[in-house]
Amino acid sequence: MLETLDAAAVRRWCASGLAALRAHQGEIDDLNVYPVPDGDTGTNLVLTFTSAQQALAMDLGTLPDDGHTPHGHALRLMARGALLGARGNSGVILSQILRGLADTLAAVPAVRGRQLAEALADATTAAYAAVARPVEGTLLSVVAAAAHAARRADSDDLRAVARAASEAAAHALARTPEQLPELARAGVVDAGGRGLCLLLDALVEVITGESPGQPAPAPPARRAPVTAVRESGSDAYAYEVQYLLDAGDEAVTRLRAELDALGDSLAIVGDGAGTWNVHVHVNDIGAAVEAGVVAGRPHRISVSRFADQTAPAPGPQVPLPEGRAAVVVATGAGIAELFAAEGAVVVPANPSTGELLDAIRATGAARVVVLPNDPNTQSVASAAAKEAHGLGIKVSVVPTRSPVQALAALAVRDPKRRFEDDVIAMAEAAGACRYAEVCHAAREALTVAGPARPGDVLALVEGEVHLIGQDLVDTCTAVVDRMLGGGGELVTLLCGADAPAGLADRVRAHVEGAWPFVEVQAYEGGQPHYPLLVGVE
Repeated sequence: MLETLDAAAVRRWCASGLAALRAHQGEIDDLNVYPVPDGDTGTNLVLTFTSAQQALAMDLGTLPDDGHTPHGHALRLMARGALLGARGNSGVILSQILRGLADTLAAVPAVRGRQLAEALADATTAAYAAVARPVEGTLLSVVAAAAHAARRADSDDLRAVARAASEAAAHALARTPEQLPELARAGVVDAGGRGLCLLLDALVEVITGESPGQPAPAPPARRAPVTAVRESGSDAYAYEVQYLLDAGDEAVTRLRAELDALGDSLAIVGDGAGTWNVHVHVNDIGAAVEAGVVAGRPHRISVSRFADQTAPAPGPQVPLPEGRAAVVVATGAGIAELFAAEGAVVVPANPSTGELLDAIRATGAARVVVLPNDPNTQSVASAAAKEAHGLGIKVSVVPTRSPVQALAALAVRDPKRRFEDDVIAMAEAAGACRYAEVCHAAREALTVAGPARPGDVLALVEGEVHLIGQDLVDTCTAVVDRMLGGGGELVTLLCGADAPAGLADRVRAHVEGAWPFVEVQAYEGGQPHYPLLVGVE
């Protein structure tokens, strides 16, 4: 049993925590309950923590030269590795929890109970700060409960405090369905919270030499999954305002409240040294910038307008100058080829922060735009952009949520424009492109369009189920009709790997007959799970 947490214990915790995540990876993935098979929280946590362990392994035996203790140095290596390897929102939040632990314990001579409690409190603060609008019933609730219990233990006994945190986390995890209706309807606990419980259990085992002995909340045999909620902003706000800010923690806390009242899609993430990346969607640009001036010193201010206008049709591609490039995340060989033909560097789906950063650096360009094409990849792209800024590379992330939006954005690039103006034009084009996904339900689900059963055809518009059908072609044509009912001049179709032969031709024929003034472009996308992706501009 350990009286203090030393560097060797940190390394053992990293290894045993990773082993626990790997052992329960499938279970955690299964806690992601969607009507389509894309649950990957367990996978993302494993990959994030794998990167943390690799960072430790590469520095094995190296003594810290920054004045930090050996255990603090090890925690900093873990936090840095997790940040670079973070995948998905759960991975990004976990990297912030590790950063909170590292920042607090880096210079502490001996880590006992009270020091661990303080570090968990700071880790909770960092985790909540990584999320624009925290939602209870998630990983955030679990880490908050662990920190509260650790402080309530009020002891220097490291074992007692670690056990208290672990037990409180388990109880908080069991309560997540009471806090989040989606979990209650699905009959599951929060996936990210489950992963954190495993890591805290591993810490207890390293410290005490004994298993916590808490029963794992196994997934129920029967469940009624709900549709995944996409992380996207409201159409009520017309502008994206983004800037770097030099300010103190208290000023940023006030700024967060002010910007949250002005708009949505708020994200404020710091580097721990007083520099913050501020992002928000608003209607009042002046108020958003002025709030930053009051808080500190804003710089690199950029404003993008998400106007409801049609993007220009693709024209002849002009080679980009050596100093400018685009990095695009793609799922499917056909989609990757389309982006490559547009001169973009293509990264496979669900990349880590480090993989995106490697792609950005590999372009050799000083100014890079990143198109994530998935809400869950946007936080990873933002983290990679922040790391690239530290290397002297100017990176802007256009928050595309679908490949069809990225195609619209790439089509309007103009090397004769200033980079900032080009990014604004790309963001406008992406925002003006409405998107839909057609897939088959994998499980029973209660959606806003009604109940869905396995095998039903689901048509999701902007991430929300709008239609449930039995016939794939009929559902595809119906969703295109619904989207064109709101206006549009260009329809883009991306056929998936499992799309039946002739699907695009039948949808095209329907559009030509029902909407004679609308142009249709169809490509073989090769994406999994979705027989058809639709874009309307």
